[in-house]
Amino acid sequence: MGRPKRKITTFSLSFLDIMACGFGAVTLLFLILKHNPIANESANPLLVAEKNLLQEEIQVGTTDLVALRNSLKDIEESYTEALGLSNEALATIQEIDLELSVQSDQKQEIAVLKKEIAELQKKTQQLKEKTTEENTRYFAGDGKRQYLTGLKLGGKRIVILVDASASMLSDSIVNVIRRRNMSDESKRTSPKWQRAIKTTEWLIAQLPEASQYQIYTFSTSSSSINHDDGVWRNTGDKVGLDNSISQLKKIVPAGGTNLSKAFKALKSFNAPPDNIFLITDGLPTQGNNKQKNMTISGIDRMQLFQESLKELPLRVPINILLFPMEGDPVAAASYWRLAISTNGSFISPSRDWP
Repeated sequence: MGRPKRKITTFSLSFLDIMACGFGAVTLLFLILKHNPIANESANPLLVAEKNLLQEEIQVGTTDLVALRNSLKDIEESYTEALGLSNEALATIQEIDLELSVQSDQKQEIAVLKKEIAELQKKTQQLKEKTTEENTRYFAGDGKRQYLTGLKLGGKRIVILVDASASMLSDSIVNVIRRRNMSDESKRTSPKWQRAIKTTEWLIAQLPEASQYQIYTFSTSSSSINHDDGVWRNTGDKVGLDNSISQLKKIVPAGGTNLSKAFKALKSFNAPPDNIFLITDGLPTQGNNKQKNMTISGIDRMQLFQESLKELPLRVPINILLFPMEGDPVAAASYWRLAISTNGSFISPSRDWP
């Protein structure tokens, strides 16, 4: 018996096969047409080369942009610094302009001052010439003012006694001890001793032309600075005056103060002095007799002073120039009484005299 014929339906096997084939065909077309489009595009070597070139240009441009930005930053910093320097330069220029304007005014004042200085120098030279004619020896002091000393500078035979003891190294005991251990050159240049030398120079410059003089120094002993004891020297001898001052500058202050020997040395002259100048800083510390004690009191010094007066020539004015020393309060009064009693004078000059 024959097989009965199948009925054809829309969901039969054949229909499904057809549909499957159709889907497969579509999928194949999709794979062929749309698969790896980027790879297909990059397959063109010209496009790839152009792309790479553009990427390199972009990278170079980026690098150049960074360098330009850095350069711009440096330029901005340099500009700021230059601006600051410019402001400083402008300020300096303004200051210079101001100074120049002031200097232009000062030039006129300077010209006037120079004219006045020239006139003063001319007058000073005239005074020097006049002083040289009137005085025995010219002396220019460092003092800033004129002094009224009251010293009696006359006389025919004049003696200047200069204290050359160690106390003439300074006004204080501590500095005397300190300078006493220094070199001879340091001792000679001590301010107090230099004042004594300048005072002696000033006195010599004021001596009468026709007078005679002698300079003695004293410490533990006394002698003429020219080693010609008892010999009068003429003030008209300019070379001799200069030589006397040169010899005085060579002396080194040292030792104690023996005023008795200073006054006793005056007795060596055949013709006694008629005017005496005493440059010292205090009462004596030594006498004719040797001291038993290492230290000396104020009473002892007063006794030594009274003892020294016994050696003093009679009826001769004593002019005292006292450079006060600490620790000797009665010296000024004692020397003042001596000056008054002998019709002399007494001064205690300031540090810038003469």
